[in-house]
Amino acid sequence: MNAHIESFRIFEDDCLSRWQFETYAQAYESVAEFMVFYNERRMHSSILDLSPNEFYEQQQCENVKIKGVRV
Repeated sequence: MNAHIESFRIFEDDCLSRWQFETYAQAYESVAEFMVFYNERRMHSSILDLSPNEFYEQQQCENVKIKGVRV
């Protein structure tokens, strides 16, 4: 229901709160790495506990049904 807020909480907990950045470049690098992890490799419960890349690959071969979305 609050996907954007939940995503930000995960980002804050798993990325921002773990490190103290001394420069903008350090922060930018860490955030970019986290975004790749979150969007490409992290398992998402809404897509059958697969990473987005795994889900995409399976979807190319067969029509994979995702879990129901609650609104």
